[in-house]
Amino acid sequence: MDPLKGLDESSTDDDAASQTTEDDPQIPERHEPPAPPPVAPPTASGRERPHYQLRHTMRGHTSSISAVKFSPDGTLLASCGNDKAVKIWSPFTGELIRNLNGHTKGLSDIAWSSDSVYLASASDDHTIRIWDVDTGLTHRTLKGHTSFVFCVNYNTTSTLLVSGGCEGDVRIWNASKAKCIKTIHAHLDYVTAVHFNRDASLIVSCALDGLIRIWNTTSGQCLKTLAEGHDAICQHVQFSPNSKYILSTAHDSAIRLWDYQTSRCLKTYMGHTNQKYCIAACFSVTGGKWIVSGSEDNKVYLWDLQSREIVQVLEGHQDVVVAVATHPSQNMIASASMESDLTVRIWEDRGTQ
Repeated sequence: MDPLKGLDESSTDDDAASQTTEDDPQIPERHEPPAPPPVAPPTASGRERPHYQLRHTMRGHTSSISAVKFSPDGTLLASCGNDKAVKIWSPFTGELIRNLNGHTKGLSDIAWSSDSVYLASASDDHTIRIWDVDTGLTHRTLKGHTSFVFCVNYNTTSTLLVSGGCEGDVRIWNASKAKCIKTIHAHLDYVTAVHFNRDASLIVSCALDGLIRIWNTTSGQCLKTLAEGHDAICQHVQFSPNSKYILSTAHDSAIRLWDYQTSRCLKTYMGHTNQKYCIAACFSVTGGKWIVSGSEDNKVYLWDLQSREIVQVLEGHQDVVVAVATHPSQNMIASASMESDLTVRIWEDRGTQ
């Protein structure tokens, strides 16, 4: 029996996507698609390979980009970086729509509310801001972390936020009241990722202490600890769209899919380079079922989820690709890169017809 069957069932929550001042709009670079490549042979699992091509290259960030996220309704793309700004783009035209300015230090993460109205941002200024994306104004400011805030995510209904800080704490917030309702002293090092499962009963976190931990959201109790090993410091983790599995990335250049109930690693995806930076991977379930990740060799890698084979490599960035995101309903990938590149790129698979 296939342990990963139905991975994407009911995958409408934002982790499949798995989030003013009006500047002069940036004119995006448009990329006419080249002639369709010859049809590649099917993957080992029998599915057609993806055919992603570069559509847009967006410039505007002035310091390393740390995260990109599609809005759950698919109409917008948000990016953030060390330049203190959140940028809102059209993924279809590549144009800059708006800057969200207000943080006083760099940003590490962003997350959309499920209705695509609000965006939460995590900053080195020790705060989380919730933005009204249409107006570009700060809706709420969440204060409580005593160090850099490294990661943030909404639950599916967007009533709660979870954040992780460099002091090792995981905080759970009432999103509408902007109040911290629980602080978990979760790790002994930087918390680099936090994520709710589909019904928000569980939170998964990971940190530079090398541990993946699963928490009961209500009680704050640690239910399970997974360790990747001394040479495999985990730096990003998330639940699968159906919340049955956990996807983790680590500094041994491996991405792992876990059955967290049995603590078993089911799949390992390799071939990219990840030994230094916090690089997130994500699921793509709009066409085939792929795992997508950036890499320190300046490329984006796609693996077949079942067979673990690399099915496409996207080239074009000029520096480490630290962030990727997949569109909630279309075959579209966003990627973002660091200092000597500073671009956000949109890749699209329109099929071979």
